[in-house]
Amino acid sequence: MNSLIPTLAIWALPVLLAITLHEAAHGFVARKFGDPTAWLAGRISLNPLRHVDPVGTLLVPALFLLAGSLMGGQPFLFGWAKPVPVNFSRLRRPKKDMLWVAAAGPAANFIMALAWALLFKLAMIMPENAYTAPLGQMADAGMQINIMLMVINLVPIPPLDGGRIAVSLLPLRAAISYSRVEPYGLFILIFLLYTHILDFFLWPMLLMVRWLLSALIPL
Repeated sequence: MNSLIPTLAIWALPVLLAITLHEAAHGFVARKFGDPTAWLAGRISLNPLRHVDPVGTLLVPALFLLAGSLMGGQPFLFGWAKPVPVNFSRLRRPKKDMLWVAAAGPAANFIMALAWALLFKLAMIMPENAYTAPLGQMADAGMQINIMLMVINLVPIPPLDGGRIAVSLLPLRAAISYSRVEPYGLFILIFLLYTHILDFFLWPMLLMVRWLLSALIPL
């Protein structure tokens, strides 16, 4: 329990930024492609308070951190923000533009992972002081949470971003049929995570993104 407060201090900012900017990116790209719904709702904002879901953004990640702290293992983060409202019918080309709106969230997470990797590199080369170790730990947490959110959201199950990308790419009749999975998508995801079936997709993707980060910014 004594390690919980330092763990929260290290992970709080990376988790908050990763989840909220992911959502803001969806709204920003939707507006660019013709749907101002998120903009009119004030959701295209860098203010995390506009995106915080009390349960998904605060309670659930805190419980995961607490469980990891009590068990002495590596923290595993899971959470969500309030979904940004997107009216796909208002996009200029709804089916095609859905791909770019959906891809914006994972793309934002990858950009943030790159930024945290740069901070991690900075912490490594800075003269050692009272801030280098906490900065390095926070940067490492930032890389972990953004890579994890990016990869999980790319799982091709609606309503995850990967599912919406799949719907955008499928022929119309197949896309309509596949989109009917959406009401059950979260339950399917939890089942696949709980049974570790999803590990066959997640771990290769996680390793590939980690390798790409290391290639772009040698750590």
